[in-house]
Amino acid sequence: MIIPAFSKTYDAVTVLDFPGMELKRGKICAVIGANGSGKSTFAKILGGILPPDRKFDCLDAGAIGYMPQKNYAFRMSTKKNILLNGKDERCADELMDALQIRHLENKRGDRLSGGETARMALARLMMKRYELVILDEPTAAMDMEATLLAERLILRYVRQSGCALVLVTHSLQQARRIADEVMYFHKGKLLEFGATEQLLSNPSLPETRQFLEFYGV
Repeated sequence: MIIPAFSKTYDAVTVLDFPGMELKRGKICAVIGANGSGKSTFAKILGGILPPDRKFDCLDAGAIGYMPQKNYAFRMSTKKNILLNGKDERCADELMDALQIRHLENKRGDRLSGGETARMALARLMMKRYELVILDEPTAAMDMEATLLAERLILRYVRQSGCALVLVTHSLQQARRIADEVMYFHKGKLLEFGATEQLLSNPSLPETRQFLEFYGV
């Protein structure tokens, strides 16, 4: 799946300059970098939420699913929130079981905790099959137990759907656990890209090395 080059400029300042690349179907690509490096801008543009400077289309991307950092919930039950993205109740039940939120199915979605809302939002997205999925910090509000459940479900979803999945994460440990490849963003640029273990263990550039040392990999 080819992602063309694109950029994003605010008030004559370029905050993101992406050179383009190929994403592999059936693989997870983690996006890492410091705050303000362009990760979420990249995710929003890929997800169609934010327009780039010049319009582009992902070659062969098909249906695109996007989960933002800040998840929304409507004033209806958790299960009904999930069913907004599909009507298969058995699938909704399986997703709630996988994320251990079945006991919350009748609780109003807008009264869930942050971590519960994130799990509900992940289940809602996975009610459909997409060719490209973008998850922006999907587990940031979850505790470790819920994070591991979510990671297991993400891996299963990619395996079953064959989608290309972009995972924006602040957790280098998470990238190491589930990502096949990693992109490192620095000051709005894709500075380094490669296989997860290779990039995290032996980065090519001093900027990447400094970032990884600071964050404890």
